[in-house]
Amino acid sequence: MLSYRASLDVPRVLAQTVARLLFTHRARIGTRRGRRSMGCFAQAVLLLRFMRQRAAVADLARDNTISLSSAYRYLHEALDVLAAQAPDLSEVVAEAVRRGTEHLLLDGTLIATDRVRDRTGRRDRWYSGKHRHHGGLVQVVTDADGRPLWVSPVEPGCTHDLTAARMHALPLLYVAAGHGVPTLADKAYTGAGAGIHVPVRRPKGGQLLDRSTRGWNSYVNAERAFVEHGIAHLKTHWRALHHVSLCPWRITAMVATALVLSRLENRY
Repeated sequence: MLSYRASLDVPRVLAQTVARLLFTHRARIGTRRGRRSMGCFAQAVLLLRFMRQRAAVADLARDNTISLSSAYRYLHEALDVLAAQAPDLSEVVAEAVRRGTEHLLLDGTLIATDRVRDRTGRRDRWYSGKHRHHGGLVQVVTDADGRPLWVSPVEPGCTHDLTAARMHALPLLYVAAGHGVPTLADKAYTGAGAGIHVPVRRPKGGQLLDRSTRGWNSYVNAERAFVEHGIAHLKTHWRALHHVSLCPWRITAMVATALVLSRLENRY
């Protein structure tokens, strides 16, 4: 058998920080020393390999000489521990208001998944007609520079952006708007309500928009591009989000973990 060493392109201090969070979790649930087949640092590396490299769980089990079921158990535990560190939208809004942020940005993204049999009547809930493949829809709020601040729980891919936003984001974004921090979004959020600013749709019949309205649309689209950059960063930096083979409901924990890891990594 051929053996070799590989490197993981994350700072060692990030793995150490994740290991400390896992150690705190084990202490909280009363795990006794020596009762785990993996230490906290090894479990942190397992999580980082999964998130950064999209390593197969079978490979993680083999490399750590543990069973496949144990590898899944360690992975899901680590995902839940890290996801619990993600900020609530209420915290994000309060901080934006405190800082006097010019505006927030909102957009949705589809995380591709394996095909899932989950039908409501004749509808395949996890199939996105817009993207023409299966996936889970997540709402993302960033600052004006595109730095991700908050991610929503996942909804099946057939869900419309506006519907998901109404469930998870809009009530608190209205609060932000009431304190002078509006939100910019794309045309999918047309009708979202006061304080959620979107480009103006072109009237039916082919009429042209007036100059001031076209200028407004250019401004919103230019500013909104930053949220797309922030989402692209999460997906490219944490390759596990390219395509999810776990249960699609686990996308909630995976995206929250990616957000937390990105925030931790930027500290160093």
